[in-house]
Amino acid sequence: MYVKKNYSLTETAFFNSGKHLAWLVPYTLLIAVLYRYTALHQFSIPWLPLSLIGTAVTFYVGFKNNQAYDRLWEARTVWGGIVNSSRTWGSNVNAFVVSAAEGTTPAEALTEAKRVIIYRQIAWLYLLRRQLLEPTTWEHVSQPGFYGQDAQQKLQKIGLGLFGEDITNNRVQRYLSPAEQEALPTYKNAAAQLIDKQSQHLARLRKAGHLGDVEHIALQSILNDFYEHQGKAERIKKTPFPRQFASVGFMMVCIFIAMLPFGFFSEFIKMGDNGIWVAVPFVVLISWVYVVMELVGDYSENPFEGLSNDVPMLALSRSIEIDLLQQLGETDLPSPIQPVKHVLL
Repeated sequence: MYVKKNYSLTETAFFNSGKHLAWLVPYTLLIAVLYRYTALHQFSIPWLPLSLIGTAVTFYVGFKNNQAYDRLWEARTVWGGIVNSSRTWGSNVNAFVVSAAEGTTPAEALTEAKRVIIYRQIAWLYLLRRQLLEPTTWEHVSQPGFYGQDAQQKLQKIGLGLFGEDITNNRVQRYLSPAEQEALPTYKNAAAQLIDKQSQHLARLRKAGHLGDVEHIALQSILNDFYEHQGKAERIKKTPFPRQFASVGFMMVCIFIAMLPFGFFSEFIKMGDNGIWVAVPFVVLISWVYVVMELVGDYSENPFEGLSNDVPMLALSRSIEIDLLQQLGETDLPSPIQPVKHVLL
């Protein structure tokens, strides 16, 4: 998540379209030279069909960007639910887990049971985050050639690379028992299995008399919420933005940019032999605007990719971690995640 109010000109050029100028400018200049010195000047596109195509492309890309933003906002809403449910979980565990009868269970044992349950919840947060960051075949980083290389560079310079090594293993070692750590590699979905571990733990506490029926149901309901939150996040992660929308939008922008010089040059050449060179920067600028519109949606449709506009799962996990540890009464707290180069992940 980018937290500065506005992108600087340098950041905008780098993130959105800097490298695309490497083909926009040469293409426009090539058409200008051919239009000026060859018979290509006999071919022109009237403004009416060109403007209609440009308007259609604008509406289509705008629709696509709205849908891409909806995916991003839904992902953020899911993690907002995880924040709220986690706080409720810690508070209820502290309040509901009690002695079966006065003096039958040492206070230290109950405190340890609460700690295990809440620690397991913290581990779940980091494991879920790591699972959601696994690249899919349609994300930018998985693409071959220039697109994949560009995505890897963005990942390092304005994404996860800004925050160093993944800290999931460190948190897992701190918050899970050795037996649970050893079992993690055997699970296909480790985060989901941790929720199941929580459910089994509640059942044991209920059997021992440390949870009443109502309290057990309330805590199990929160675990069901965690399953729902995880399922929603996995749906967004594992379901690509409809490729027919994304691919057609990209092709429409490319077609419009390819046609644009033939409409502009035929008008500017009326200014004289050098009028065509005056048109070049205008063609590049308009083409750049359409490229940026396409890229804004393209880089918003995958909110768990690890780039600068993604959901800040690391910062949210750390915030929840601090809240849960304070609910346990612990004072040795980790520091909140701070933005790096205006990026918070």
